[in-house]
Amino acid sequence: MADIEQILGDLNKDSFVSLLKNIIGESKYVQNNPPELIPEEDRVVTHVLNSLLPYSTTTGGGPLIVNHVSNFPKRGNLIVEYPGTEPGKILSFVGMHMDVVTANPNDWEFDPFSLSIDGEKLRGRGTTDCLGHVALVTELMKKLGETKLKLKSTVVAVFIANEENSSITGVGVDALVKDGLLNKLKGGPLFWIDTADKQPCIGTGGMIPWKLHFTGKLFHSGLPHKAINPLELGMEALKEIQSRFYKDFPPHKEEQVYGFATPSTMKPTQWSYPGGGINQIPAECTISGDVRLTPFYSVKDVMDKLQEYVDEINENIEKLDTRGPVSKYVLPEENLRGSLTVTFNEASSGVACDLKSRGFEVLCKATEKVVGHVKPYSITGTLPLIRELKDEGFDVQTTGYGMMQLLLFILYIYSHCINSSLIDARV
Repeated sequence: MADIEQILGDLNKDSFVSLLKNIIGESKYVQNNPPELIPEEDRVVTHVLNSLLPYSTTTGGGPLIVNHVSNFPKRGNLIVEYPGTEPGKILSFVGMHMDVVTANPNDWEFDPFSLSIDGEKLRGRGTTDCLGHVALVTELMKKLGETKLKLKSTVVAVFIANEENSSITGVGVDALVKDGLLNKLKGGPLFWIDTADKQPCIGTGGMIPWKLHFTGKLFHSGLPHKAINPLELGMEALKEIQSRFYKDFPPHKEEQVYGFATPSTMKPTQWSYPGGGINQIPAECTISGDVRLTPFYSVKDVMDKLQEYVDEINENIEKLDTRGPVSKYVLPEENLRGSLTVTFNEASSGVACDLKSRGFEVLCKATEKVVGHVKPYSITGTLPLIRELKDEGFDVQTTGYGMMQLLLFILYIYSHCINSSLIDARV
């Protein structure tokens, strides 16, 4: 191992920064927010190929086997293989995606679509998520091609398209798996390089976006006994639904093993109604939110249960708690009953990495050696695609080298419809 480390040496910072500058320069064109913004990941592919083709079998300059795979125009994936000496031994780096979330330059203190440097900080859209990782793994594969190390294991890097948005499918890693192009990666650990903080991320959460719509009866607020108040119905019904959720999906014992900061949660995040005067009880309202689910529970089971809760409340709505002496959800004289419905947007499942795998053991040892300590972590944030890979039989381990605090801050700002001007990332 010492010989390998000595031959590979340290990261060539000048080469890395030069490549990253070129890649970040394409970030404006790889924003992923259809239908307005459809990324052209091949712009990034071009820069990666410029670095790697001189050391490839394509040009005869080296051992790298390069496969540019596209199912959509200008939206390619890139599979780069460095052959090992022992058949069947393999490890892979996957998940370095070449698309980014959107950025409004008016909300930034510097140009988000070009790389700028502030001391040791590299700034620009994608430095952490995930163009910095694209450049980093490109430099690794380039070094392997240059040095022609004799390795027992084949090393494969898979640079993917279309990670940031799932409204268009069949473009990125989903297509590669479907077409069998990644099958041989099942023979060894698959390191998904798209997290942060230089530590193994061993667990992620699933997400179920939900919407509860409540129907009552509109009436003047001075005569509340003639109305069915959907706002009160919403508050009481949501309280009942949450109580049942936490009873059916309590903290799981494995959450402590994996170090999840929170158990599964179900909570509201948005409330809306059609509008009206302050003296008017509205006819309807909508409460929206999400379930964040640790990977030890089934997304389908939760969705089925939420529908069951709603059905039972509708059947027994007169038994639901009310608010005050004239609050009610049934008007028998008018043959009216309040009601609620639940709908779901696209849900995703979390993942619990295999803590007994060789890949996890190696990742921990490498992290401890380079960073100085190892502290695996889990979050109920979502990481698209990796659960599907694990279900397909891949030994998925995840890590990354941005700064989680900045990612969380950016997500907070983004949730308020603003793009952060503080997207610095120490890569």
